[in-house]
Formats: sequence, C-alpha cells, structure tokens
Amino acid sequence: MKTDELREKYLAFFESKGCVRRPSDVLVPRGDKSVLFTPAGMNQFKNQFLGIGKLEYTRATTCQKCLRTGDIDNVGNTAYHHTFFEMLGNFSFGDYFKQEAISWAWEFLTTKKWLGLDPATLSVTVYQDDDEAYNIWHDEIKVPSARIRREGEGENFWPASAPSNGPDGVCGPCSEIYYQAPGAKSSVEIWNLVFTQFNRVGPPPDNLRPLPKKNIDTGMGLERTAAVLQGVESNFENDVLKPLCLAAADAVGIAYDFGSPHGRPLRRIADHARAVTFCIHENVVPDNEMQGYVVRQLLRRAVLEGYLLGRKDPFLYRLVPKVAEVMRHPYPELRETVERVTFVIKAEEEYFLRTVEKGLKKLERAIDILRKEGRNSICGDDAFDLHQTDGFLIELTEAIAARNNLSVDRARFRELMRQHKKTSGSDAFDAEVMQAGPIEAIRETCAATEFLGYETLQADGEIVGIVAENRLVDVLDEVGHESSVAVVLNRTPFYGEAGGQVGDSGVLAGSECEFKVQDTQRHGGFIVHKGHLRRGRLAVGMILNARVDAERRAGIRRAHSATHLLHHALQKTLGSHATQRGSKVDKDWLRFDFTQPRAISREQLVEIENRINARVAEGATVSAEVMDLEAARKSGATALFGEKYPDRVRVVSMGDFSRELCGGTHLSNTGQVGLCKIVGEESVAAGTRRITALTGGKALEKVRHDEQLLIELAQLVKAPRIEDLAQRVSSLVEEVRTLKQNLHKASAQAAVGLVDELIAKAVDVGGVKIIVHQAADWDADTMRAHIDQLRGKVSPLAVLFGSGGEGKVVLIAALSKELVEKGLSAGDWVKAAAKVVGGGGGGRPDLAQAGGKVPEKLPQALAEGLEFLRSKL
Repeated sequence: MKTDELREKYLAFFESKGCVRRPSDVLVPRGDKSVLFTPAGMNQFKNQFLGIGKLEYTRATTCQKCLRTGDIDNVGNTAYHHTFFEMLGNFSFGDYFKQEAISWAWEFLTTKKWLGLDPATLSVTVYQDDDEAYNIWHDEIKVPSARIRREGEGENFWPASAPSNGPDGVCGPCSEIYYQAPGAKSSVEIWNLVFTQFNRVGPPPDNLRPLPKKNIDTGMGLERTAAVLQGVESNFENDVLKPLCLAAADAVGIAYDFGSPHGRPLRRIADHARAVTFCIHENVVPDNEMQGYVVRQLLRRAVLEGYLLGRKDPFLYRLVPKVAEVMRHPYPELRETVERVTFVIKAEEEYFLRTVEKGLKKLERAIDILRKEGRNSICGDDAFDLHQTDGFLIELTEAIAARNNLSVDRARFRELMRQHKKTSGSDAFDAEVMQAGPIEAIRETCAATEFLGYETLQADGEIVGIVAENRLVDVLDEVGHESSVAVVLNRTPFYGEAGGQVGDSGVLAGSECEFKVQDTQRHGGFIVHKGHLRRGRLAVGMILNARVDAERRAGIRRAHSATHLLHHALQKTLGSHATQRGSKVDKDWLRFDFTQPRAISREQLVEIENRINARVAEGATVSAEVMDLEAARKSGATALFGEKYPDRVRVVSMGDFSRELCGGTHLSNTGQVGLCKIVGEESVAAGTRRITALTGGKALEKVRHDEQLLIELAQLVKAPRIEDLAQRVSSLVEEVRTLKQNLHKASAQAAVGLVDELIAKAVDVGGVKIIVHQAADWDADTMRAHIDQLRGKVSPLAVLFGSGGEGKVVLIAALSKELVEKGLSAGDWVKAAAKVVGGGGGGRPDLAQAGGKVPEKLPQALAEGLEFLRSKL
C-alpha cells in the first residue's frame, strides 16, 4: 500500500466513524509559545481539550505535519527516526472513549477492507493500573494475555511520568500497538492511544482528579506504518523517502545503498531536505533565533554530510523539486514555492560553505596548539565556540579531529549546548502545552470577547476578568500599579494585535474610574486590554465605556490598507513571486516583508510607489465580506503560506485589483490613504526583502522634510535653485577631486624627499639598514605607505615608526623578507617598544602594529626598540 493511499484510508475510516476531517495545522503554531514547531497532531486541538470556546465538533481526524529535533542524532542511524514527519490521528473531545478508540484501532488495522494486517503480528501495551484498557483488549478484542504488556508511568502515561513528576494539568494513561513482521526479532510501535482522563493537581498521592469530560488523542506514524505495509526494513525505504535518498545520492554524486557506509549520511540529507523545504515554504527561513535557528541547523547538518562525502559546493537546493514531487498529493501548494525555497536554500549553503573554510583555519590553529602542548583532545569550549561563532557543526569538528588522531570533549560541549538551549528556547514537545493560565479561568463565565471595532470606536462592555501580577483578581484598586494590568471585557471595540497590525490604545472609563489602555492583545478568543488604573477602582461585573484612540486607529487603518496596495504594486512590478512574508502596521507607518531574490532598483521602487499612489488617487472602494475559507480561496483571495485560517474568514477587497484574507481594520476608500511614501528598502534574509513606508500625515511630513533639506543644501553649496543642486554638487565634487590629485602629487614629492632622508639617516648593523623615526602626526596608514616606499629602495631593511599625542601611541614595525627568514619577528620587535609606552600589540612576522597610553615616553620606546633589534642582529 502506497503512503498516499494509507493517509487517505486512515482519514476516510475515521470519517466513517463520525469524525470531522480537519486539515493539517501549520508547522509553527501561531499564538502558542509552548512549542517552536508543531510536534504532534493534538496541538491544534489545544482549546478543544481544555474546553476553551465553543465546540463545533466533538470528533476529529487529521494527518498533521510535525517537526521534532529531540532525537536528531538518531536520524539516518535508526530505521524510524525523522525530523519532519506526518502523524495520523483521531480525537475525541468529551465524546467517545477507550471502548471505541481501541475497537476502531483494531478494526482499521486488521479488517481486509482497510489495512488487513494479521492479528497475530500485533501486540499491545497498557498502563500498569489501567484495568479498563486491559480488559477491552483481552476480553473484547481477544488479544491473548501473552501479547498484552503492562508498563509503568514512564512508558505508558502522557506526559511521561506525570503522576509522580508532573507537570500539573490534563494527563492520562496510554496504550501502544506494536507490529512484528513474521520472522523478525523485534517489534515496532505503530500507534499510540492516549486516554486523557485526569487533571493532575500537586504531588502524589491522590493527585489525579478525574476530568468531567474524558478525551481521546491518538497518533500513528504515517512513514512508519507505510514501511510496515510495504514490507521494507526502514521508513527510508518506503515509496516517499526512498526517492529522496536516491535524489540525495545523485546530488552528492555517489551511489545509494541502504546498507553501505554512505547510506546513513544520505538518509540524513534526505530527511533534512524535506524538513527545511516545508519550513521555508511556510516562511520559516534560516536565522539565528527560535524556529529560524532550528532550520539553519538542519540545513547545515545536511550540507555538512555532503561536505564530508566530498561535495564541497552547494547541492541541497537541488532536492527541493523532488520533495515537492513526492509530496504533491497531500501538499500540492509546495509546487508554488519551489523557486523561492530553492533560492533560500542555495544562498544559505553558499554562506555556510564560506564559514566552513573560515572555521577550518581556526580549527587547524587550535590543533597546532594542542600538538605543541602535547594534548590529544579538543576542549568542549573550543568546539562550542566553533559551533556558535563560526557555524562549524560539532560533527565536522569531530570528523577533522579524528583524521588528526584527536578526540573532542563531547560532554562539555553538550553541557554548553544545554545552557544555550535554556536561553534560546527548545523545540521539544512541551508537556505544559495542556496547562491553562489565569485568563483561561475566565471561560467559566465568558466564552470569548465580542469584537465591535469594525463598526465603532466606542462601546460599553462588562468586565469579565482582571489579571494582575499573573493572578486573576476580582477587584483592582491600586492606582499607578507598577506593572501593567490586563482587563478583559465581554465586548470591545479595541483591536487586539494580530496579522501584523498593532493593538489599539485608548481608555476604559466608568463614572468613578479610568483605566488607560496602552496596548491590546489577543489570548485564545479573548481581547486583553493592558495598561494602568489612573483613578478609582475596577471590579468584575462593572460596566465600562471602552473608547479607542480614534486618531491613532485612523493612522493604523491608513497604513494597513496601504500594505494591500503595496502587495498589489509589488506583484505588478516584480512578478507573482513577490508574495507577502510578514508585516508590521502602526500609525501611518508600515513594514512589509516579501519574497524577492534580488535587490530592487531605484527605478523599480519609483514604479512601485507610483502604482500605490495611482490606486490612492483612484479612490477605489474598500469592502469586507465574511465567507467560508474554501469559497474565499476559489474567489481568488490571497492567503499567506504558513498561516492558519479559521473555517470562516474575512476577505478584504479593494476595487477589482486586490482581494486578500485579512482580519485587520481598513479604510472605506483607498483615497483616504492620502499619500504613501516609501522610505526604505533592504534585505532581511536570503530571498526576502523589506520595504518601509509612511502614509497620511507622516508621509507628508517626510516630503516636506526632504524639501527643506534640499533648500538648505542648495544654500550651503550656493546653488541658485533646487533644480541646479545636482549640477552644483557635481561641480564641487570635481573641484575636490582635482584638489586631491594636486595634493597627492605634492605629498608624493615630499614623501620621496623624506624617504631619501630616512635612508640617509639609517643605522647600519651588519649590512641591515635600521630606520627608527618619530613622526609628529602620522596615522597607521601613512606609516605603512612610507614603509612600502622604503622597501622598494632598500634591502635588507628594518623600520620602526612611532607617533603619539592626546594619550595615545601608534607603533608600526616592519622587516624585509631576508630578516624574517633568519627568524626575526616584527611582532616581537613592536612589543618590546610598546612595553615602554604602556601598551602591546602584534601582527605578522614582516609587519606588526602596537598601541600605547604614554606618548611622552615615545622617544624612549623607539630607543629601546633600536637596542632590541641591535641585540637580535
């Protein structure tokens, strides 16, 4: 059975059981800070499991894109580990429970209509105290007791060891299903059924409280089960991953064989290529922080494997079309971004390969020092520095160390990496994902905040929650509270930050109180007003008048509508590839990131700005309509890759030229933008450019500021009119150039005379000309220029120049090639002189520089420098 067929059969089977088929969530869950990447199928149903919001369905089934790196070192080594993988799952939110979950799992696995596995090849585990699950398996499914194994909380509880070690929150026992092929020595886990039936509260004993509604969360590894059904020994041999392994081998330039020494690195390349392709497709690009850091490390690990196999130029980018091809049935959208993903990967490969060469030189120096000191191990600190500073992966350090019969202190390296992860974040599946914060408790009285801000900027709302010092309180009467307080209303016109648009500011006011709102955020359906109490007191149940800062909101609306105009202008000017990657919208200010592999010319920027303002002058109608997501897509509305949308979406249209999915606040007419002025364009990542622009009053201020600047410049250079400014500046530049040329000629003539004078005054020691000279106002460049001229006239030669003033000293020493070959060092010479002036330095054997802090001792330093060299000669 092919992988695509297995995926479809699974989803169809659970649809037949009343489950709603839901699409995969994005790889980076929006608004969920507990994880960097989606690690399991249950993550998108967090609210349903916690009872947050209205339940639109109580049964669901998905095939979820997941990414984990906790077992990254096992990828390619074992038969079943991956970074990116797909998880088949079926879920119940207070609906069906163990009886159905177990029975349906067995039916799907063993019935001929579905997978048709031989029951004799299957065995199960249950939690040691879960007699209910054991009895269902044994008494109803008829699995022999010899094939049912009881396990402790470390193996068969979710989260692992939760009863004893926590965390507090939703948890429960699980039951795993294993497959063992006829004649095989071991079995493989293919399905895990989790029965979330408890709420852990505090340490044991008696800390597992039954939930009022019990849930089901199951996970079946798609790649693993496909390998079982296809009778192959590893996931990497199934019909999706084997072609990627072969493509990796072709890109590297060697043959692929599963059992060969080259098999493991090629499997890792295939796995990581698929992972980074999906990430970059969803606009998660290589970076030094958070998800971008993980993507960068995955990409570099893959490149490293090729490098160690002898491929020293970029190759990973060539696998992107193959990834899109083998994954085309479930994810046809991958084909739309092949060009962009390819460009990003290739650019990162080129950058990394340059750092590899730099790191190699650094590592070679470290190895030389080790040998001189008689040590045989590279310390963990050096390996970590190479890893973090130079992007030099630990595997490459170990490989090069092994070639030199050296080891690496991995234990110390791992400790430093652990410390780093604590500060930079971890992508491991965080069990606290199922814990509820103080705001969640508000749901007992209010399901969500009703947003009124599309229609009005002022409305009455009831306080349903107050959070101060991260605690839910009923009353707030401390005016001037040091940290900001969060107030939640049942209805509000305030826009909570989302979709790149900043949150509103304003006032919540009552007859005897006033709360200044400085920012507005969203939290799981609630709109949270953050700020400070200015007078009076607040209490849950109180009715307040919520008033948005109208002037600020108007500026935000202008800027947000302008981003849609900019997006349209970019696609018309640069091409359809120029799609949005992210944005930030504030009062009359916007920042817009988009896909673009090359810099934008000045002419193109002018054209983009002209297109925007032409649409502004057109005064096109701006309208919004709420519709089903699928209908919106069919209508041509633009959506962002990597963004999760609800079933019902808001579509914002501008005239007949722009149609986008957007929940932000907008103008009613494009003419209300007034003016849009582009003020910046830059690169922010490989394949991503950023435009910054102003609208409305800020755009007009910018134009007037620039006009005033031109007037002042014209006056400074004595141009009759602004129109004559360019010509006048060009004329002045030419005058300066001529003056510099004349000055250079005069300086050169003077330098020739000084060089001859220095040679005439040189001290001769054994045929070596030694020139020691104190210059009044020379900088280092002037000293080097004179050294170059001296070298052209005299050899063998030794030169020591010094200049000082205002508490600083500059010293430069130079030796000719003959003296360096005799073992003399300019670095040693300049250090000897620098000691006298309270400084130090160094450099190459033939040229070195030093500094000092005592300029009054410069004559003494030069004298001692002369005697130092005399003694060496």
